[in-house]
Amino acid sequence: MIGGRNCFRREGHLLNKLRYTLDIQIDSHLKSIKRHCRQESETADLAEALGSVLAHFLEDATSPKQHANIALEGNLGAGKTAFARYLIQGMGYAGKVKSPTYSLCESYPIACGKQTLHAFHFDLYRMRTPLEWQEAGLAEHFDALGICLIEWPEKAEGTLPILDLQISITAGEQETERKFELKALSDLGLTILTQLQVDLP
Repeated sequence: MIGGRNCFRREGHLLNKLRYTLDIQIDSHLKSIKRHCRQESETADLAEALGSVLAHFLEDATSPKQHANIALEGNLGAGKTAFARYLIQGMGYAGKVKSPTYSLCESYPIACGKQTLHAFHFDLYRMRTPLEWQEAGLAEHFDALGICLIEWPEKAEGTLPILDLQISITAGEQETERKFELKALSDLGLTILTQLQVDLP
């Protein structure tokens, strides 16, 4: 199913989220954004904002690279799959986003202008060998127009293509509390974080 809603947020949408009082830290030296979200709605705002930035960037035919690889890191139950779901919806996908735990990868086509982006959501937790993702024929996804979101990238033991962003998630003391660190690992990742910094309230 191709997402049926507009892949771009309406102007001013992000500004309306100023009603949230969040702790945000921008570290330009380390090329990272740290954010403390106390409610699930705040986590959704962060992920959807990143999804919107990615959709804008990847839809732009003048962009030097129209693919991004993003690592999602955190312990079991940290909220990696939930963050991925909100991010993919933020890119414009209107259908159901499910966990790829047993399928290794789920694909979500997203209509964006005259192009179709793809969000490939990997969960490598159950891989038996580091190269299982290649043996399953999934390497071509890393060249497609869109993004690859990879949960448990460490299971691949360094066999994945170059990553652009690393998102670390830590659960807080409260059930809905999460701490995030988004770190740029490439020039593309830095470009994305720079725009995200501008868009976040």
